[in-house]
Amino acid sequence: MSDGEHRSDVLIIGSGAAGLTAALNLADRFKVTVLAKGQLNEGSTAWAQGGIAAVLEPGDTFDSHIEDTMIAGAGLNDRATVEFVVEGAPAAIERLAQLGVPFNMEGDVRHLTREGGHSHRRIVHVDDATGWAVQEALQNAAVAHPNITLVPDMVAIDLATGRHEERYSGAGNVWGVYAVNRASGRVELYTARATILATGGAGRTYLFSTAPRGATGDGIAMAWRAGARVSNMEMMQFHPTCLYNLEVKNFLITEAVRGEGGRLLIPETGYRFMPDFDARAELAPRDIVARAIDHEIKRLGLDYVHLDISHMGADFITHHFPTIYEKLLTLGIDMTREPIPVVPAQHYTCGGVVIDIDGRTDLPGLYAAGECSESGLHGANRLASNSLLECFVFGEAAAKHIATCWDELPPPPPIRAWDESRVENSDEEVVIKQNWTEIRRFMWNYVGIVRTTKRLQRAQHRIKLLTDEVNDYYGHFRVTPDLIELRNLLQTAELIVRSALHRHESRGLHYTLDYPETLPEAVDTVLVP
Repeated sequence: MSDGEHRSDVLIIGSGAAGLTAALNLADRFKVTVLAKGQLNEGSTAWAQGGIAAVLEPGDTFDSHIEDTMIAGAGLNDRATVEFVVEGAPAAIERLAQLGVPFNMEGDVRHLTREGGHSHRRIVHVDDATGWAVQEALQNAAVAHPNITLVPDMVAIDLATGRHEERYSGAGNVWGVYAVNRASGRVELYTARATILATGGAGRTYLFSTAPRGATGDGIAMAWRAGARVSNMEMMQFHPTCLYNLEVKNFLITEAVRGEGGRLLIPETGYRFMPDFDARAELAPRDIVARAIDHEIKRLGLDYVHLDISHMGADFITHHFPTIYEKLLTLGIDMTREPIPVVPAQHYTCGGVVIDIDGRTDLPGLYAAGECSESGLHGANRLASNSLLECFVFGEAAAKHIATCWDELPPPPPIRAWDESRVENSDEEVVIKQNWTEIRRFMWNYVGIVRTTKRLQRAQHRIKLLTDEVNDYYGHFRVTPDLIELRNLLQTAELIVRSALHRHESRGLHYTLDYPETLPEAVDTVLVP
């Protein structure tokens, strides 16, 4: 083992729902290291307002949840995966309850809310801040476990593979990761027999996004560079209702506000427009609602539309949505008496690293779970509250597979230390800032809710120019967290645009004016490195 190398049995990159679930399932037998890019609770999990979907209501069935998921996914889901996740949901909820997640109760049963695309009430929740409660419970359990080492502020650069072995190998095994320690600025090597990517989505490729600052597609980009296939990256979900506020960039108004009676209105006239677009009105799936809002905003030149639930009465609103109510009051909006200004924003990356039902990627020793993966669960559009669920089910599945096949996983061979010869410090931080802003702006304008081939080609052209610039930069200067994120952001943007150009139809979240029809056969967009 070289200096500066940290070795454990299993390495997990990401400390949200997927990463911590995997860690807790492995730690009784193995030594586990969990790396976080920032603080442990800075990922998307803590921001999830809605809840977790599971069949718990009398009269609801697995078949119904499966059907709802498949309808939302516009035929692109893998049925076996959907069945596996849906059937694993009630047990996942039980385990969270045992960890101390205080789900809302109604008498002696869990309170269930309903969200768009669901045919039944089946969302368990903790008020309107479920993710925070889940993150806290998982994190407390992980901190308390002697076999889990949690390391914040480690920014992963690239997976350590056969190419980095002291004796070069083309076998494609993944042995861990090189990461920058934010405190020291030095690159450290973490190795393990198995590595799990739980790095979240790529929302920050877009100007308006509900994703946290760190959602730069790191795991997707790293796996792609290491040789793993990536699928359905064009399926980018836009949440229909993000708060329109110039100060507060990513405050989401949960789906449940519409589920409980909220209406979408044109600000000037108060006209309710959703019934013009879909018989289900505000309860239509997210892609339909987001496109309808986008359509009205562009048609009328608006900055936002109104979401109004004030007719439901103050007691109902403050009881159901305490977090949102309090937050909006601090911004001078009283949702019990007036409408909320909302716009669509990027919300969830449905595509990602291709995995099987055991969470295995194409690369030996590398697993993935959660938003960075493409398991076949979401297809062309994620059903509300299936995302946290996927984290629990696949975090556990990956852990199970690693435990079962432990003896077949070889220990890491000697790996080369990071080449520190690029010692120049960059004097051009402004270049990074400029490129970052540029990517997010053209992705929003050209690769957003409504696309055209010409817009996609424009984006592709710009990505090519920026990639040359960033690669040149990356080759010369010492790596910094900002440079790493920019490189990953660009790589992810390139994968999104390439996938979107490849799909000559409109399906689910991918809507293009040049191919408005849906083809009879649903086919995954799979990119091979």
